[in-house]
Amino acid sequence: MTMLAPNHHLPVLWEVAVDALRPKSGGRYADGTFGGGGHSRLLLERSEPNGRVIAFDLDRDAIYRGEALQLGDRLVLVNSSFSELYAAASSADMLPLDGVLLDLGFSSFQIDDPQRGFSLRLDGPLDMRFDRSAGSTAADLVNTLDEQSLADVIWRYGEERNSRRIAAALVRERTQKPIVTTAHLAEVVARASGGKRGRIHPATRTFQALRIATNDELAALERTLASAVRVLAPGGRLAVISFHSLEDRIVKQFIARESATCVCPPEQPVCTCRTVPTLKPVGKPIKPSDDEIERNSRSRSAIMRVAERTAER
Repeated sequence: MTMLAPNHHLPVLWEVAVDALRPKSGGRYADGTFGGGGHSRLLLERSEPNGRVIAFDLDRDAIYRGEALQLGDRLVLVNSSFSELYAAASSADMLPLDGVLLDLGFSSFQIDDPQRGFSLRLDGPLDMRFDRSAGSTAADLVNTLDEQSLADVIWRYGEERNSRRIAAALVRERTQKPIVTTAHLAEVVARASGGKRGRIHPATRTFQALRIATNDELAALERTLASAVRVLAPGGRLAVISFHSLEDRIVKQFIARESATCVCPPEQPVCTCRTVPTLKPVGKPIKPSDDEIERNSRSRSAIMRVAERTAER
């Protein structure tokens, strides 16, 4: 019997992701993004009676939701980035871990709250910070970056082909009126993109780019992947759910490097690196089923890669 209420927002690849970690009684696991708690709660259920989960979230609201569950000391909640994985797990006396799950998406709670600034369809403050107590907002970036830097952000993190045109339009607009709401941003980007509306809103890639830049998401991912190898017990598993090509490329290349027996450059005549891989891929990348996509259209772009820690440490 599931611990989740019937009306709870299920995370993407809910059971599939947890199954990939092969939870067991007494196991120790990390949930990189607590969100609504779906993955953490299922991990606790599958590792009864004494398995433990350390769950991370920069969003204080997510931590409040976790505390309200009253799951006792089996759930350790950490209000910080999952890039603090090693230090936090060590402090909680949970090393080594039997599994690490990284769900790189943001939760329905964040998307559906217009005050958070993640949705381009709901008007609200242009914030986009996971941690609202620190750092610059997306509005700060839009209104202070020079045109070239803004275009670079939109291109690099959004892979938006109209990045230069959009950046120029944003700079022109902000000279007349600061861009401080999601509706204003979406309107300017749509206009700069020709105003064409297909299945995907023309401002989608720009919103993605600003969110990634605001939260420094890709750098945090790279740090966390390196920590995952360090914290996993031999045979422990890493499962990462990505939602766009930039994230998935980083995960794919990381697993490939850690699975190689040699990573020396081709021009180097003698191998000086490790001779035993630290990870081995498990199966093929997994995508949501048609049924899941029908139930949750936000899962459409998700892809999960799984790797297992080798015996060599």
